[in-house]
Amino acid sequence: MDKSSALEYINQMFPTEASLSGVEPLMQKIQNEIRLVDAGILAAVRQQSNSGNKAKEDLAAATHAVQELMYKIREIKTKAEQSETMVQEICRDIKKLDFAKKHITLTITALHRLTMLVSAVEQLQVMASKRQYKEAAAQLEAVNQLCSHFEAYRDTPKITELREKFKNIKLVLKSHVFSDFSSLGTGKESEENNLLEQLSDACLVVDALEPSVREDLVKSFCSRELTSYQQIFEGAELAKLDKTERRYAWIKRRLRTNEEIWKIFPPHWHVPYLLCIQFCKLTRTQLVEILNNLKEKPDVGTLLLALQRTLEFEEELAEKFGAGTRSTERSGDEEENDKAENNNRIVSDIRKKYEKKLAANQEANSEVKDGSKDSLATGAGFNFRGIISSCFEPHLTIYVELEEKTLMENLEKLVQEETWDTEEGSQTNILSSSMQVFLIIRRSLKRCSALTKNQTLFNLLKVFQKILKTYAAKLYARLPKGGSGIVAAATGMDGQIKTSDRDERVICYIVNTAEYCHKTSEELAENVSKIIDSQLADAVDMSEVQDEFSAVITKALMTLVHGIESKFDAEMANMARIPWATLEGVGDQSEYVNGINKILTSSVPVLGTLLSPIYFQYFLDKLASSLAPRFYLNIFKCKQISETGAQQMLLDTQAVKTILLDIPSLGKQATSAANYSKFVSREMSKAEALLKVILSPIDSVGDTYRALLPEGTPSEFQRILDLKGLKKADQQTIMDDFNKHGTGKMQSPIAPQAVTPTPFSPPVLTNTPSIIGIASREDVLTRAAALGRGAATTGFKRFLALTEAAKDRKDGPFRKLFNP
Repeated sequence: MDKSSALEYINQMFPTEASLSGVEPLMQKIQNEIRLVDAGILAAVRQQSNSGNKAKEDLAAATHAVQELMYKIREIKTKAEQSETMVQEICRDIKKLDFAKKHITLTITALHRLTMLVSAVEQLQVMASKRQYKEAAAQLEAVNQLCSHFEAYRDTPKITELREKFKNIKLVLKSHVFSDFSSLGTGKESEENNLLEQLSDACLVVDALEPSVREDLVKSFCSRELTSYQQIFEGAELAKLDKTERRYAWIKRRLRTNEEIWKIFPPHWHVPYLLCIQFCKLTRTQLVEILNNLKEKPDVGTLLLALQRTLEFEEELAEKFGAGTRSTERSGDEEENDKAENNNRIVSDIRKKYEKKLAANQEANSEVKDGSKDSLATGAGFNFRGIISSCFEPHLTIYVELEEKTLMENLEKLVQEETWDTEEGSQTNILSSSMQVFLIIRRSLKRCSALTKNQTLFNLLKVFQKILKTYAAKLYARLPKGGSGIVAAATGMDGQIKTSDRDERVICYIVNTAEYCHKTSEELAENVSKIIDSQLADAVDMSEVQDEFSAVITKALMTLVHGIESKFDAEMANMARIPWATLEGVGDQSEYVNGINKILTSSVPVLGTLLSPIYFQYFLDKLASSLAPRFYLNIFKCKQISETGAQQMLLDTQAVKTILLDIPSLGKQATSAANYSKFVSREMSKAEALLKVILSPIDSVGDTYRALLPEGTPSEFQRILDLKGLKKADQQTIMDDFNKHGTGKMQSPIAPQAVTPTPFSPPVLTNTPSIIGIASREDVLTRAAALGRGAATTGFKRFLALTEAAKDRKDGPFRKLFNP
């Protein structure tokens, strides 16, 4: 135990002095325990010593046993090696006998196969000379198998001789087969009934020969079949574009006529398939030559008819030979025929067919390189679609030009027939001409996609862009324009836009129509990018068209704002003509305020119904940013404003502010009016602050102006003094004092901030500079607030009650307003 524990133990055993008498017995007890522990330790040490000696003896015995085991293992290994040597000596002679037997067996087998090979070659030679194709085909298979066993003996003279002889026999068979097939298609097969059977057997021989023999035979046969076609359609009579359909009729008739004869060919040869490939290549070459040699542009009807027949023929081949699945869908509704008049009857008929024809899901057109090796299997991925029709692509410019002309004529007609009004009961509020424009574009797109999905479709997309830009220009031109000319300049109306109620509705229709065109143009681009060739899909873009319609929307909304602004001109003039300097008392709001209210209540509900929320909000922002500052500036156009006139004008200002704040509710789109209300309250508070400055006493007008309009200018302050009707001498004194204090007082960029947009609530000013002069900062603000509340009433009696109550007080800020 540690010291602390020992001390605690002793204190516990002997807590008092009297208990010390037990020390001796305790010491004896502890010594006895020590002796017992020492005896136990000694016994354990002796026992451990005896165990160590025994362990050493056991280890020595184990080591001896391991040595004996190793000796026995070495003895067993030696005996095993001796046994193996004995077995090898016994089996040595047996191995020699086995190798000898194996060699003899191989030799006998080789000699037997050689005998069979010699015999088979001789028999094959006889069969070849007698044109016994069926037997020769089986014999060829046998000889080929036998020859494969002698690949290791190629350098042996006898084997070399046999292989050379076999090669010559195959050449003879090939020559006989080609000679016999040369009579096929000449009419000779009808005279000899067994010729077709013989040629069928010859096909077995061709399959037994090298694959190149079959390719050469099929290619030779196809070339011979197309010789007459080449001679017929290279002549002056049929080598014309309008005879294209007869080409396809010829090959289809040929396939149908010789169907029974060509059954001699094994199905896996795909002779009709390869013949059609050769035909398509040859036809493409001839059509390219015809198109390139045309002295004048081809007739559109002839060109489109030839292209249509070519596409139909390619689709039939693709369907017949399994190169793709033809779309069997057909349009569920018969579209209306194009309204455009066209003197060319053929073109009109073709267009009608294209409107009813849904474009197939064509794969990418790929031109087949000359000299490329034809595949003999239909599953090799050869695509008939576009193999011939792609040669028309460079010559379809005239088709695009015709489409452009037709679309432009239709557009002009639609714009001329446009009533610039929506149909009764319509919920879209867009012009019908816009939907008709995209309808004719969709029809044109379907016509073109049925013909091609390559560069021509991309060129047509550019035509669509041109048409839509033209339509955007038509919408732009329909917007009301400002006055111009000598009369307008003389009357001050130059560039000013005047709009009637119908004009405002038309402008809203134009905005909605431009928005519809903007959205539909993007959808048009997406549809074109899905069907056009993948290499051109990334170049499909209608952003320029969308920008045009966005510009129309912006211009239309600004025109709408300017048109309503022009309606306020008469009311602003009426406001300036009121004799503010001679008003005898403050009454209800002025007539010009009623005029402003009438203008807005007659126009805004209609606009709110016709415009979408986002564009109505844009209209509100522009109207507020125009009307509120205009009202502020119009105050300076008044000649002179007395205190009573300023109170009346302050009341009118609050009324105009209320009218402006109620515009969103008039348009039934109050959900987007939060920011608008803040803006109106902020802008109209400037007019209220200006009128409060006019109402302030002469000795504190400078301080009030700096407090309420910290961003004001000395020239504007000079104009305020003119409105108050001060003489030039008095103005000079006030201006000198204003300029003296103006350097430090007009720097604050912090304008008054209205904390609530509710009508008639005066703005609460913060962070305004302290005023050095007659009145303290609190006095100025109190006066301004009192003036604002005095003008907030709509009754003259309430205003008088407020002023009389302020005059009756002997002290306080309100008293200073009347006795400065």
